Amino acid sequence: MLKTRAAITAVGAYLPETILDNKTLETMVDTNDEWIVTRTGIKERRILKEPNKATAFMATKAAENLLHKTGLDPKEIDLIIVATATPDMPVVATAAQVITAIGATKAFGYDLEAACSGFLYGLSTASAYIESGRYTKVLLIGADMMSSIVNYEDRTTCVLFGDGAGAVLLEPNNDGNGYLDEYLRSDGVGKNHLGIEAGGSVMPPTAQTVAEKKHYIYQDGQVVFKFAVTHMADAAEQIMLRNELTNKDVQYLVSHQANKRIIDATARRMGIVEEKVLMNIERYGNTTAATIPLLLNDYEDLFKKGDNIVVSAFGAGFTWGAALLKWAYNSKD
Repeated sequence: MLKTRAAITAVGAYLPETILDNKTLETMVDTNDEWIVTRTGIKERRILKEPNKATAFMATKAAENLLHKTGLDPKEIDLIIVATATPDMPVVATAAQVITAIGATKAFGYDLEAACSGFLYGLSTASAYIESGRYTKVLLIGADMMSSIVNYEDRTTCVLFGDGAGAVLLEPNNDGNGYLDEYLRSDGVGKNHLGIEAGGSVMPPTAQTVAEKKHYIYQDGQVVFKFAVTHMADAAEQIMLRNELTNKDVQYLVSHQANKRIIDATARRMGIVEEKVLMNIERYGNTTAATIPLLLNDYEDLFKKGDNIVVSAFGAGFTWGAALLKWAYNSKD
């Protein structure tokens, strides 16, 4: 018998109904559709507008979508991990709210925060739990309500982000498929170039920090772009080299959807043709921890059992990395 690995066995997703397109943004800030599309590849993004609904709501909906598709009893779930940079509230775990909402009464859960790399880091964490033999069903959710931390007067950031959630179920696999390898890195220098200045223990909220709009996300675009292009592409290349994969061996690149130019640069470094590069950034924008599971959900019917899929991400902090998945099922079977 081959080594037990963690394999994705099901996917689910949730996207808010409200669409914020580039034409609408033109009426809000000094920008235009051509500028946004040329520099980012984004044409529209989803925004959660329902009152009193936030990240936990979207995460729950993504989980429910997965459960509906599979018929899985939520009481069979052992653990729920929610990767998010926008929890409903400090201290209280988003995962705990999801557990209660879906009736996963035998599960425990917690949140994982690594910005746009959160879901990739979560794959590593969830896989380790499965491979240990301690748990057999781990639900990993990437969910972010970026509209809650975006300043819609800042044209450099408001064009980039959207809201959404995606979920995957991981289970043991003994036929050689599943989560095979990872290359993960972090560098704290990123806090100066991409993040939120106030709201943490260094700068707690005050009337002044709110007035100065220090609770919104900021980004030094040029620095972040250069760092992301170099390091995300390098991580993907390292995964290929370590596993002796050629560009012909890789069926798909599933990359964090931050910027089309960054994704294209990663693909070029890997020697991957356009047909193998999966994208939905045009429709959703950057949903932070949700981009990768949303891609997996959108393209689920495309994947075949045994496909080599390279997953890559880059986020604030800085955090970045890549992983190798060998897809474990044919969705149409």
